[in-house]
Amino acid sequence: MRLTKNAMETSSMTSKMWNSLSLKQSKKGALKTSTKFRICASSNGTINRMEDLLNLDVTPFTDKIIAEYIWIGGSGTDVRSKSRTLPRPVEHPSELPKWNYDGSSTGQAPGEDSEVILYPQAIFKDPFRGGNNILVICDAYTPQGEPIPTNKRAKAAEIFSDPKVVAQVPWFGIEQEYTLLQPDVKWPLGWPVGGYPGPQGPYYCGAGADKSFGRDISDAHYKACLYAGINISGTNGEVMPGQWEFQVGPSVGIEAGDHIWCARYLLERITEQAGVVLTLDPKPIEGDWNGAGCHTNYSTLSMREEGGFEVIKKAILNLSLRHTEHISAYGEGNERRLTGKHETASITTFSWGVANRGCSIRVGRDTEKAGKGYLEDRRPASNMDPYTVTGLLAETTLLWEPTLEAEALAAQKLALNV
Repeated sequence: MRLTKNAMETSSMTSKMWNSLSLKQSKKGALKTSTKFRICASSNGTINRMEDLLNLDVTPFTDKIIAEYIWIGGSGTDVRSKSRTLPRPVEHPSELPKWNYDGSSTGQAPGEDSEVILYPQAIFKDPFRGGNNILVICDAYTPQGEPIPTNKRAKAAEIFSDPKVVAQVPWFGIEQEYTLLQPDVKWPLGWPVGGYPGPQGPYYCGAGADKSFGRDISDAHYKACLYAGINISGTNGEVMPGQWEFQVGPSVGIEAGDHIWCARYLLERITEQAGVVLTLDPKPIEGDWNGAGCHTNYSTLSMREEGGFEVIKKAILNLSLRHTEHISAYGEGNERRLTGKHETASITTFSWGVANRGCSIRVGRDTEKAGKGYLEDRRPASNMDPYTVTGLLAETTLLWEPTLEAEALAAQKLALNV
Protein backbone atom coordinates (compact mmCIF):
# COMPACT_ATOMS: atom_id res chain seq x y z
CA MET A 1 0.00 0.00 0.00
CA ARG A 2 1.29 3.49 -0.82
CA LEU A 3 1.61 5.74 2.21
CA THR A 4 1.37 9.50 1.92
CA LYS A 5 3.90 11.77 3.65
CA ASN A 6 1.34 12.78 6.29
CA ALA A 7 0.51 9.17 7.02
CA MET A 8 4.18 8.30 7.45
CA GLU A 9 4.69 11.26 9.80
CA THR A 10 1.66 10.25 11.85
CA SER A 11 2.80 6.63 11.97
CA SER A 12 6.19 7.74 13.24
CA MET A 13 4.57 9.86 15.88
CA THR A 14 2.28 7.14 17.17
CA SER A 15 4.75 4.26 17.17
CA LYS A 16 7.89 5.98 18.43
CA MET A 17 6.43 8.61 20.67
CA TRP A 18 3.61 6.67 22.26
CA ASN A 19 5.89 3.69 22.91
CA SER A 20 8.31 5.98 24.76
CA LEU A 21 5.44 7.29 26.87
CA SER A 22 4.12 3.90 27.98
CA LEU A 23 4.69 3.07 31.61
CA LYS A 24 7.23 0.29 32.09
CA GLN A 25 5.61 -3.10 32.47
CA SER A 26 7.02 -6.31 33.78
CA LYS A 27 8.20 -8.86 31.23
CA LYS A 28 5.31 -11.06 32.22
CA GLY A 29 2.81 -8.29 31.56
CA ALA A 30 4.48 -7.27 28.32
CA LEU A 31 4.06 -10.76 26.88
CA LYS A 32 0.32 -10.83 27.37
CA THR A 33 -1.57 -10.24 24.12
CA SER A 34 -4.76 -11.30 22.40
CA THR A 35 -4.39 -14.30 20.09
CA LYS A 36 -6.14 -12.24 17.43
CA PHE A 37 -3.12 -9.96 17.06
CA ARG A 38 0.25 -11.37 16.03
CA ILE A 39 3.27 -9.62 17.57
CA CYS A 40 5.54 -8.21 14.88
CA ALA A 41 9.16 -7.08 15.32
CA SER A 42 10.28 -3.79 13.79
CA SER A 43 13.14 -1.31 14.13
CA ASN A 44 10.85 0.88 16.22
CA GLY A 45 10.17 -1.85 18.73
CA THR A 46 7.32 -4.29 19.14
CA ILE A 47 4.05 -3.25 17.52
CA ASN A 48 0.98 -5.35 16.93
CA ARG A 49 -1.62 -5.51 14.24
CA MET A 50 -3.97 -3.21 16.12
CA GLU A 51 -1.37 -0.45 16.02
CA ASP A 52 -0.98 -1.05 12.28
CA LEU A 53 -4.71 -0.46 11.87
CA LEU A 54 -4.58 2.67 14.03
CA ASN A 55 -1.85 4.01 11.73
CA LEU A 56 -3.65 2.95 8.56
CA ASP A 57 -3.87 5.61 5.84
CA VAL A 58 -7.29 5.45 4.19
CA THR A 59 -6.87 8.44 1.86
CA PRO A 60 -6.03 6.33 -1.23
CA PHE A 61 -9.38 4.54 -0.88
CA THR A 62 -11.91 7.18 0.20
CA ASP A 63 -12.49 10.93 0.38
CA LYS A 64 -14.23 10.49 3.71
CA ILE A 65 -12.64 11.87 6.88
CA ILE A 66 -13.15 11.47 10.62
CA ALA A 67 -14.16 14.53 12.64
CA GLU A 68 -13.76 14.39 16.42
CA TYR A 69 -16.34 16.75 17.95
CA ILE A 70 -15.05 18.11 21.29
CA TRP A 71 -17.04 19.93 23.96
CA ILE A 72 -16.84 20.89 27.64
CA GLY A 73 -18.71 18.64 30.06
CA GLY A 74 -20.90 19.36 33.05
CA SER A 75 -18.13 20.02 35.55
CA GLY A 76 -16.91 22.91 33.41
CA THR A 77 -13.40 21.43 33.32
CA ASP A 78 -13.85 17.99 31.72
CA VAL A 79 -13.60 17.51 27.96
CA ARG A 80 -15.84 15.12 26.08
CA SER A 81 -15.69 14.00 22.47
CA LYS A 82 -17.17 11.66 19.90
CA SER A 83 -16.42 10.89 16.27
CA ARG A 84 -18.36 11.08 13.03
CA THR A 85 -17.64 10.43 9.37
CA LEU A 86 -17.79 13.33 6.92
CA PRO A 87 -18.06 12.80 3.14
CA ARG A 88 -15.01 14.95 2.29
CA PRO A 89 -12.36 17.24 3.84
CA VAL A 90 -13.49 20.63 5.16
CA GLU A 91 -11.67 23.88 5.81
CA HIS A 92 -14.10 26.00 7.82
CA PRO A 93 -16.49 25.28 10.74
CA SER A 94 -19.40 26.62 8.68
CA GLU A 95 -19.05 23.55 6.44
CA LEU A 96 -19.67 21.21 9.37
CA PRO A 97 -23.08 19.92 10.47
CA LYS A 98 -24.41 20.51 13.95
CA TRP A 99 -24.64 17.42 16.09
CA ASN A 100 -26.20 16.39 19.41
CA TYR A 101 -25.38 14.36 22.50
CA ASP A 102 -27.04 13.01 25.63
CA GLY A 103 -26.71 15.87 28.11
CA SER A 104 -28.18 13.76 30.93
CA SER A 105 -25.00 11.63 30.82
CA THR A 106 -22.70 14.65 31.19
CA GLY A 107 -24.63 16.52 33.89
CA GLN A 108 -25.91 19.14 31.43
CA ALA A 109 -29.56 18.21 30.86
CA PRO A 110 -32.39 16.29 32.56
CA GLY A 111 -33.18 12.77 31.39
CA GLU A 112 -36.66 13.71 30.14
CA ASP A 113 -35.22 16.43 27.87
CA SER A 114 -31.64 15.31 27.36
CA GLU A 115 -30.74 16.46 23.84
CA VAL A 116 -27.99 19.08 23.68
CA ILE A 117 -26.88 20.54 20.33
CA LEU A 118 -23.23 20.97 19.35
CA TYR A 119 -22.28 23.98 17.24
CA PRO A 120 -18.88 23.58 15.51
CA GLN A 121 -16.71 26.64 16.17
CA ALA A 122 -13.04 25.87 15.41
CA ILE A 123 -11.12 23.24 13.45
CA PHE A 124 -7.70 21.73 14.19
CA LYS A 125 -5.74 18.95 12.49
CA ASP A 126 -5.94 15.60 14.25
CA PRO A 127 -2.41 14.48 15.33
CA PHE A 128 -3.69 11.06 16.40
CA ARG A 129 -5.36 10.03 13.13
CA GLY A 130 -3.36 12.24 10.75
CA GLY A 131 -4.32 12.77 7.12
CA ASN A 132 -7.29 15.07 6.52
CA ASN A 133 -8.96 14.08 9.79
CA ILE A 134 -9.86 16.91 12.16
CA LEU A 135 -10.61 17.94 15.72
CA VAL A 136 -13.63 20.23 16.10
CA ILE A 137 -14.07 22.53 19.09
CA CYS A 138 -17.79 22.97 19.74
CA ASP A 139 -20.02 24.82 22.17
CA ALA A 140 -23.38 23.56 23.41
CA TYR A 141 -26.94 24.83 23.04
CA THR A 142 -30.49 23.80 23.81
CA PRO A 143 -32.65 22.64 20.87
CA GLN A 144 -34.18 26.15 20.99
CA GLY A 145 -30.78 27.70 20.30
CA GLU A 146 -29.99 29.03 23.79
CA PRO A 147 -26.49 28.50 25.24
CA ILE A 148 -26.59 25.95 28.07
CA PRO A 149 -25.23 27.18 31.45
CA THR A 150 -21.80 25.57 30.98
CA ASN A 151 -21.35 27.22 27.58
CA LYS A 152 -18.97 30.05 28.49
CA ARG A 153 -17.86 30.55 24.89
CA ALA A 154 -21.10 32.22 23.82
CA LYS A 155 -20.74 35.09 26.33
CA ALA A 156 -17.07 35.54 25.46
CA ALA A 157 -17.85 35.63 21.73
CA GLU A 158 -20.41 38.36 22.42
CA ILE A 159 -17.77 40.44 24.25
CA PHE A 160 -15.12 39.91 21.57
CA SER A 161 -17.53 40.90 18.80
CA ASP A 162 -18.23 44.30 20.41
CA PRO A 163 -16.84 47.03 18.09
CA LYS A 164 -14.90 48.64 20.95
CA VAL A 165 -13.15 45.35 21.69
CA VAL A 166 -12.57 44.49 18.04
CA ALA A 167 -10.87 47.86 17.47
CA GLN A 168 -8.41 47.16 20.32
CA VAL A 169 -7.30 43.75 18.93
CA PRO A 170 -6.89 42.09 22.37
CA TRP A 171 -3.94 39.70 22.62
CA PHE A 172 -3.70 36.89 25.14
CA GLY A 173 -0.81 34.67 26.15
CA ILE A 174 -1.95 31.93 28.54
CA GLU A 175 0.41 29.89 30.74
CA GLN A 176 -1.31 26.58 31.49
CA GLU A 177 0.18 24.71 34.44
CA TYR A 178 -0.77 21.09 35.12
CA THR A 179 0.28 18.18 37.33
CA LEU A 180 0.91 14.57 36.31
CA LEU A 181 -0.20 11.86 38.72
CA GLN A 182 0.63 8.19 39.03
CA PRO A 183 -2.41 6.04 38.20
CA ASP A 184 -4.37 4.35 41.00
CA VAL A 185 -2.55 6.14 43.85
CA LYS A 186 -3.16 9.67 42.42
CA TRP A 187 0.23 10.86 43.71
CA PRO A 188 2.52 13.10 41.63
CA LEU A 189 4.65 11.44 38.98
CA GLY A 190 8.18 10.78 40.24
CA TRP A 191 7.23 11.01 43.91
CA PRO A 192 7.68 7.98 46.18
CA VAL A 193 4.23 6.54 46.87
CA GLY A 194 3.01 7.95 50.19
CA GLY A 195 6.23 9.94 50.54
CA TYR A 196 7.80 13.16 49.40
CA PRO A 197 10.77 14.12 47.24
CA GLY A 198 13.40 16.65 48.28
CA PRO A 199 12.24 20.26 48.76
CA GLN A 200 11.53 22.58 45.85
CA GLY A 201 14.49 24.21 44.18
CA PRO A 202 16.14 21.86 41.67
CA TYR A 203 13.01 20.94 39.69
CA TYR A 204 12.06 24.18 37.90
CA CYS A 205 13.31 23.80 34.29
CA GLY A 206 15.54 21.01 35.64
CA ALA A 207 17.11 18.10 33.80
CA GLY A 208 17.95 14.64 35.09
CA ALA A 209 16.15 11.50 36.21
CA ASP A 210 15.92 12.80 39.79
CA LYS A 211 14.57 16.23 38.79
CA SER A 212 12.38 15.89 35.70
CA PHE A 213 9.35 13.61 35.69
CA GLY A 214 7.14 13.42 32.59
CA ARG A 215 9.28 15.17 29.98
CA ASP A 216 8.17 12.74 27.23
CA ILE A 217 4.56 13.71 27.87
CA SER A 218 5.40 17.41 27.70
CA ASP A 219 7.37 16.98 24.47
CA ALA A 220 4.72 14.75 22.88
CA HIS A 221 2.08 17.34 23.72
CA TYR A 222 4.25 20.14 22.31
CA LYS A 223 4.59 18.39 18.95
CA ALA A 224 0.93 17.36 18.87
CA CYS A 225 -0.10 21.00 19.39
CA LEU A 226 2.19 22.21 16.60
CA TYR A 227 0.80 19.53 14.27
CA ALA A 228 -2.79 20.46 15.17
CA GLY A 229 -2.23 24.16 14.44
CA ILE A 230 -2.47 25.32 18.05
CA ASN A 231 -0.48 28.49 18.65
CA ILE A 232 1.69 26.92 21.36
CA SER A 233 4.71 29.08 22.14
CA GLY A 234 6.68 27.07 24.68
CA THR A 235 6.80 24.63 27.58
CA ASN A 236 8.84 24.04 30.75
CA GLY A 237 9.07 21.99 33.90
CA GLU A 238 7.60 23.75 36.93
CA VAL A 239 8.65 24.40 40.54
CA MET A 240 6.88 21.38 42.03
CA PRO A 241 8.21 18.03 40.71
CA GLY A 242 5.73 16.34 38.41
CA GLN A 243 4.25 19.70 37.42
CA TRP A 244 4.61 21.21 33.94
CA GLU A 245 3.50 24.25 31.99
CA PHE A 246 2.81 25.10 28.37
CA GLN A 247 2.11 28.51 26.90
CA VAL A 248 -0.35 29.39 24.15
CA GLY A 249 -0.32 32.72 22.35
CA PRO A 250 -0.31 35.46 21.47
CA SER A 251 -3.88 34.74 20.41
CA VAL A 252 -6.50 37.28 19.42
CA GLY A 253 -9.88 37.36 21.15
CA ILE A 254 -11.97 34.19 21.20
CA GLU A 255 -9.15 32.22 19.56
CA ALA A 256 -7.30 32.09 22.90
CA GLY A 257 -10.03 29.99 24.51
CA ASP A 258 -10.41 27.70 21.50
CA HIS A 259 -6.68 26.98 21.43
CA ILE A 260 -6.37 26.33 25.19
CA TRP A 261 -9.31 23.94 25.20
CA CYS A 262 -7.97 22.02 22.23
CA ALA A 263 -4.52 21.89 23.86
CA ARG A 264 -6.11 20.53 27.05
CA TYR A 265 -7.92 17.87 25.02
CA LEU A 266 -4.66 16.78 23.39
CA LEU A 267 -3.00 16.58 26.80
CA GLU A 268 -5.83 14.42 28.15
CA ARG A 269 -5.47 12.05 25.19
CA ILE A 270 -1.68 11.84 25.49
CA THR A 271 -1.74 11.15 29.23
CA GLU A 272 -4.47 8.58 28.56
CA GLN A 273 -2.16 6.74 26.18
CA ALA A 274 0.77 7.08 28.56
CA GLY A 275 -1.19 5.64 31.48
CA VAL A 276 -0.71 8.80 33.54
CA VAL A 277 -3.43 10.90 35.20
CA LEU A 278 -3.71 14.61 34.39
CA THR A 279 -5.03 17.03 37.00
CA LEU A 280 -5.71 20.77 36.77
CA ASP A 281 -6.28 21.04 40.52
CA PRO A 282 -4.89 24.44 41.61
CA LYS A 283 -3.32 22.95 44.76
CA PRO A 284 -2.84 19.21 44.21
CA ILE A 285 -0.51 18.77 47.20
CA GLU A 286 -1.00 20.69 50.44
CA GLY A 287 1.96 22.10 52.32
CA ASP A 288 5.15 23.75 51.15
CA TRP A 289 4.57 23.04 47.46
CA ASN A 290 3.63 25.39 44.64
CA GLY A 291 0.11 25.29 43.31
CA ALA A 292 -0.89 25.32 39.65
CA GLY A 293 -2.12 28.46 37.94
CA CYS A 294 -3.07 29.70 34.52
CA HIS A 295 -1.41 33.11 34.37
CA THR A 296 -2.97 35.19 31.61
CA ASN A 297 -0.92 37.82 29.78
CA TYR A 298 -3.05 40.51 28.19
CA SER A 299 -2.64 43.58 26.03
CA THR A 300 -4.69 45.84 23.80
CA LEU A 301 -3.63 47.89 20.81
CA SER A 302 -3.47 51.02 22.98
CA MET A 303 -1.25 49.23 25.52
CA ARG A 304 1.16 48.16 22.78
CA GLU A 305 1.48 51.65 21.29
CA GLU A 306 3.45 54.65 22.57
CA GLY A 307 2.11 55.82 25.91
CA GLY A 308 0.70 52.36 26.55
CA PHE A 309 1.94 52.17 30.13
CA GLU A 310 -0.68 54.75 31.17
CA VAL A 311 -3.35 52.61 29.51
CA ILE A 312 -2.04 49.58 31.41
CA LYS A 313 -2.32 51.45 34.71
CA LYS A 314 -5.92 52.45 33.90
CA ALA A 315 -6.69 48.79 33.14
CA ILE A 316 -5.14 47.76 36.48
CA LEU A 317 -7.34 50.29 38.25
CA ASN A 318 -10.47 48.83 36.64
CA LEU A 319 -9.34 45.30 37.51
CA SER A 320 -8.87 46.31 41.15
CA LEU A 321 -12.46 47.54 41.34
CA ARG A 322 -13.82 44.24 40.02
CA HIS A 323 -11.47 41.98 41.95
CA THR A 324 -14.29 40.05 43.62
CA GLU A 325 -16.07 39.37 40.31
CA HIS A 326 -12.88 38.13 38.71
CA ILE A 327 -11.87 35.91 41.62
CA SER A 328 -15.30 34.25 41.68
CA ALA A 329 -14.82 33.28 38.02
CA TYR A 330 -11.12 32.37 38.08
CA GLY A 331 -11.36 28.70 39.01
CA GLU A 332 -12.69 26.34 41.66
CA GLY A 333 -10.48 25.75 44.71
CA ASN A 334 -8.37 28.82 44.00
CA GLU A 335 -8.52 29.84 47.65
CA ARG A 336 -6.19 26.92 48.42
CA ARG A 337 -3.64 28.37 46.00
CA LEU A 338 -3.89 32.16 46.42
CA THR A 339 -2.51 32.36 49.96
CA GLY A 340 0.17 35.01 49.57
CA LYS A 341 2.82 32.27 49.52
CA HIS A 342 4.48 30.26 46.74
CA GLU A 343 4.52 33.13 44.23
CA THR A 344 0.88 34.13 44.74
CA ALA A 345 -1.02 37.10 46.10
CA SER A 346 -3.70 36.80 48.76
CA ILE A 347 -7.09 35.97 47.32
CA THR A 348 -8.74 38.69 49.42
CA THR A 349 -6.45 41.59 48.49
CA PHE A 350 -5.75 43.11 45.09
CA SER A 351 -2.22 44.22 44.37
CA TRP A 352 0.06 45.06 41.48
CA GLY A 353 3.77 45.52 40.95
CA VAL A 354 6.64 45.55 38.50
CA ALA A 355 8.42 42.18 38.26
CA ASN A 356 6.66 41.05 41.47
CA ARG A 357 5.34 37.51 41.25
CA GLY A 358 3.62 37.91 44.61
CA CYS A 359 1.10 40.37 43.19
CA SER A 360 -2.33 39.94 41.61
CA ILE A 361 -1.15 41.78 38.49
CA ARG A 362 2.49 41.78 37.40
CA VAL A 363 4.01 44.21 34.92
CA GLY A 364 7.32 43.19 33.35
CA ARG A 365 10.52 45.23 33.52
CA ASP A 366 10.60 45.46 29.72
CA THR A 367 7.11 46.96 29.68
CA GLU A 368 8.06 49.53 32.31
CA LYS A 369 11.24 50.45 30.45
CA ALA A 370 9.58 50.70 27.04
CA GLY A 371 6.54 52.52 28.39
CA LYS A 372 4.24 50.09 26.60
CA GLY A 373 3.51 46.37 26.47
CA TYR A 374 1.26 44.07 28.47
CA LEU A 375 0.15 43.00 31.95
CA GLU A 376 0.04 39.55 33.53
CA ASP A 377 -2.99 38.51 35.57
CA ARG A 378 -1.58 35.92 37.99
CA ARG A 379 -4.86 35.15 39.73
CA PRO A 380 -6.48 32.54 37.43
CA ALA A 381 -6.25 28.93 38.65
CA SER A 382 -5.09 26.08 36.43
CA ASN A 383 -8.68 24.86 36.08
CA MET A 384 -10.07 28.22 34.97
CA ASP A 385 -12.25 28.51 31.89
CA PRO A 386 -10.21 30.48 29.31
CA TYR A 387 -13.36 31.83 27.67
CA THR A 388 -14.48 33.30 30.98
CA VAL A 389 -11.10 34.74 31.95
CA THR A 390 -10.27 36.32 28.59
CA GLY A 391 -13.81 37.65 28.19
CA LEU A 392 -13.76 39.22 31.67
CA LEU A 393 -10.38 40.87 31.06
CA ALA A 394 -11.66 42.46 27.85
CA GLU A 395 -14.98 43.46 29.43
CA THR A 396 -13.46 45.02 32.56
CA THR A 397 -10.73 46.95 30.76
CA LEU A 398 -12.55 47.98 27.56
CA LEU A 399 -16.30 48.03 28.19
CA TRP A 400 -16.82 48.62 31.91
CA GLU A 401 -16.51 52.13 33.37
CA PRO A 402 -16.25 52.79 37.12
CA THR A 403 -17.74 55.83 38.82
CA LEU A 404 -15.39 58.81 39.17
CA GLU A 405 -15.46 58.49 42.97
CA ALA A 406 -14.56 54.79 42.94
CA GLU A 407 -11.84 55.45 40.38
CA ALA A 408 -10.27 58.19 42.49
CA LEU A 409 -10.29 56.09 45.66
CA ALA A 410 -8.80 53.07 43.91
CA ALA A 411 -6.10 55.17 42.24
CA GLN A 412 -5.06 56.59 45.61
CA LYS A 413 -5.04 53.19 47.28
CA LEU A 414 -2.97 51.57 44.54
CA ALA A 415 -0.67 54.56 44.02
CA LEU A 416 -1.75 54.74 40.38
CA ASN A 417 -1.55 58.16 38.77
CA VAL A 418 -4.07 57.85 35.97
